[in-house]
Amino acid sequence: MKLLALDAATEQCSVALRIDAHCISRSVVTPRGHAELILPMIDEVLDEAGLKLNQLDAIAFGRGPGAFTGVRIAIGVVQGLAFACDLPVIGISNLAAVAQRCPVITGEILVCMDARMNEVYWGRFKFADDGLVTSTSDEQVSSPETVIALTASVTPAFAMTIGTGLSAYPALREHFRKISSDATALPHAVEIAKLGERDFERGLAVDAAHAQPVYLRDQVTHVKPASTVS
Repeated sequence: MKLLALDAATEQCSVALRIDAHCISRSVVTPRGHAELILPMIDEVLDEAGLKLNQLDAIAFGRGPGAFTGVRIAIGVVQGLAFACDLPVIGISNLAAVAQRCPVITGEILVCMDARMNEVYWGRFKFADDGLVTSTSDEQVSSPETVIALTASVTPAFAMTIGTGLSAYPALREHFRKISSDATALPHAVEIAKLGERDFERGLAVDAAHAQPVYLRDQVTHVKPASTVS
């Protein structure tokens, strides 16, 4: 399978081209300029692989939650490319992409990404037997104190916490201090490509016209847990 993935939902702008198990990627961490960076990076990975856009099977993208402008940039680019070559698209949760960056572990993972305004985007995930994450909760946007309160009864305790919310909010960092953590992880197109390939194989790709963002703060879309894999 040949799948292009891209993400612009955070300060990390990234692109990945997944050809079966091989992946070519580019990324830049910058507070702005994603719209100018992403198309040249796409050209680079396609050129390195010796492929044309119309030779791909699908395009995956980070559909949020994340920065409003960044998510819109990703969807606009995806729709333009997909319409041009009649390619299906797959929206992938940015929280799931962060969870996928964890080492494969047993137990639940708590992802907390800084949403500004004293809030975090967060959700719970676990690894399935195929080595890819599935969600075990709704995705939400809440204050750090609400996250602590709503996860206080999780048993057993989380195996790992991950995401920039831990570095942005001392209350979260202190509360989960005894749990393995990564407070700097950002979503990357490499993980979006992995998850996108799985969802493509499950028949979850859609026409480009149906590519939709997820804005948890504005409650435009409410995300339910994905089906678990036994």
